[in-house]
Amino acid sequence: MTPSRPSRAAGWRHRVGPLVGAAVLAGALALLGPQVGDGVTSVARFLAAVGLVLAVSHLLGLLFARLGQPPVVGEIAGGLLVGPSALGAAWPDGQRALFTPEVTDGLAMAAQLGVVTFMFLLGAELRLERVAGSERVVGLVVVGSIAVPFATGALVAWLWRDAFLPAGEPLLPYVLFFGIALSITALPVLARILLDSGTRTTGIGTVAIACAAIGDAVAWSALAVVLTLTDGGGAGAVPAKAATAVALVVATALCARPALVALDRLLRDRPKPEAVMLPVLVVGAVTWSALSEVVGLHPVIGAFLFGLAVPRDSALITAVGEQLQGFAVSVLLPLFFAGIGLKTAFGLFGGDVGMWWALLVLLLTATASKVVGAAGGALAAGWSTGDALTLGALMNCRGVTELVVVSVGLQHGLIDEAAFTILVLVALLTTVATGPLVRGRVPKPHEVPV
Repeated sequence: MTPSRPSRAAGWRHRVGPLVGAAVLAGALALLGPQVGDGVTSVARFLAAVGLVLAVSHLLGLLFARLGQPPVVGEIAGGLLVGPSALGAAWPDGQRALFTPEVTDGLAMAAQLGVVTFMFLLGAELRLERVAGSERVVGLVVVGSIAVPFATGALVAWLWRDAFLPAGEPLLPYVLFFGIALSITALPVLARILLDSGTRTTGIGTVAIACAAIGDAVAWSALAVVLTLTDGGGAGAVPAKAATAVALVVATALCARPALVALDRLLRDRPKPEAVMLPVLVVGAVTWSALSEVVGLHPVIGAFLFGLAVPRDSALITAVGEQLQGFAVSVLLPLFFAGIGLKTAFGLFGGDVGMWWALLVLLLTATASKVVGAAGGALAAGWSTGDALTLGALMNCRGVTELVVVSVGLQHGLIDEAAFTILVLVALLTTVATGPLVRGRVPKPHEVPV
């Protein structure tokens, strides 16, 4: 049928209208000139910065997804691009005008909420029941994938203590932190890679998820100990802080978990139960984060602990978690990545051969130790060499969890900006390498040898 004249006119308006509207707005801004710049408030700058961060992060997320990478890799890269090392290098005046100290502080607070939500969801998704039937291989892989990277990371940190240890900071927490940083496996990104490849329910996928979950729990527990050594006056403060941490764990087990279980049962048959459960979980995660900060730990540890307390077999909790995840992943986490980008100083590299050498050595060390440790555990459990190496490559994915850890280290003075920048790049590069390394190597579902 030949389109009518009104339809053609409407199509013309749809094509030309946006261009006309943009031209009118640009002309008005040009006429106002300096008056617009003088009238820009900190709120307007903050909102503009958020819009820029979200646009760049999600556009790069889509691009990286087209390249076969998890979108979060592109979002991390987007956060780095808006920082002084990329946007600041290309357009320093514009970057400084937009990301003023007030805007940066606002982004940091929003990013903190994003990290707290992310860690709560990470704790809520921990499923130790998946280990059933594979306890031996999971135990060996967890030990290998943590012990070997931890030992090598601590050794590298000790050898390079003059380069990366902040002046006046104690040696032991710094060395322990480096070991923890290299031991991380990013559970959410790993799960996304396996899901996208259709291999999450295979034997290797199931074991990789279980090992990453347990490894994360161990790493965060170890980090809590390290933070007591840095912020509480040394080893003498460990018993007192350990007691408060244990008290928080006991309160979680005896108060938070029973209350959440009872609330879940109460709301199960009520209309719109999400309207009650969603704010309860958010308030609980934020409160536990605050308590964690008060007792001298990092807020993310309290959020992770509260996530461990939620019921595991609840459809309501699962639905609420998906709602939280949508907002946290789409809005809050990109702001966290931007915060990482604003602290990352790629300019430190320049022509400094030592920095490039340190990045190469640490990248190779992190990759080799993780693959060898995890694959060694799988081989000891009776796996074939091919499956063991594939599992090791999967466990080398560090992603968002590594970024959270290194940001905690920088915040608490455990590492300097140079070490922070190198560890950020290690997290990004090992995550990028995971997909190509395992693509086509994960076999069809099979029984895991135990």
